[in-house]
Amino acid sequence: MFDPVLLKSFVSVAETLSFTKAAALLGLSQPTVSQHIRKLETAAGRILVARDTREVRLTDNGDAMLGFARSILAAHDQASSYFTGSAMRGRLRFGSADDLALTQLPQILRDFRQLYPQINLELTVNQSGALARRLQAGQLDLVFIKQEPGIGVGRLVRRDRMVWVGHRTLSLEPGQHVPLIAYQAPSLSRTVAISALESAGRTWRITCNVREINGVLAAARAGIGIAAFPQSLIPPDLSELSPALELPTLGDVDFSLLDNPGTAREPVDALIAAIVARQGSPAI
Repeated sequence: MFDPVLLKSFVSVAETLSFTKAAALLGLSQPTVSQHIRKLETAAGRILVARDTREVRLTDNGDAMLGFARSILAAHDQASSYFTGSAMRGRLRFGSADDLALTQLPQILRDFRQLYPQINLELTVNQSGALARRLQAGQLDLVFIKQEPGIGVGRLVRRDRMVWVGHRTLSLEPGQHVPLIAYQAPSLSRTVAISALESAGRTWRITCNVREINGVLAAARAGIGIAAFPQSLIPPDLSELSPALELPTLGDVDFSLLDNPGTAREPVDALIAAIVARQGSPAI
């Protein structure tokens, strides 16, 4: 009932809210895109796009059609890949640092599994150091981890700033030991935090040793201490601590993809491309 060509034009208009931008993305003329939208509206029997001289927006029926259009196009692409013999198959052993699960990564993996249903995606979540060691041992094919900035290993996805994070009610008295929430050693964030405090001459004590990100967040929310945390991953109920506390700066951290050169390239390259495509987003 709904021509994929018309649906592609509709999705482009919906995502850009511009017939001109949609036409440029699709390599079509603006009148052609407008014609596609009219044909789709005729087929649906509903107005999908409201437009005037000032703006383009979706109607309620347009919002509903957008969800259907994306599903139809995804199914169309899967069927096309399968029957042309180009559908990727095999196993992909992927590892991610646990705090990177707070990014858009889960959505990326859902989209990847939908696009490549014949790839058996196996996910391992752990600390960055443990994942790097498993990659070197040939137990994983691709890992998404945190590294010291500029180390030059793997594919840089994004660089972020490490900051001190705690509950907004937390306060530190002058001369008080800094209460530190830290991963068990070895840990990059633990090393960065302790090195910065010691270089600044600040005394500290570990108030909570954790194994995973949920432990860090639970301890911080309880006001047990503070943690070194990538700035872009701070959840809404926690805060970057004020400079008035005179805590030392922590520097940057790299979010990087490392792959096993001995593994099948096609699935690895496809997942790398999916993750890197979100590079400009502050949420990854």
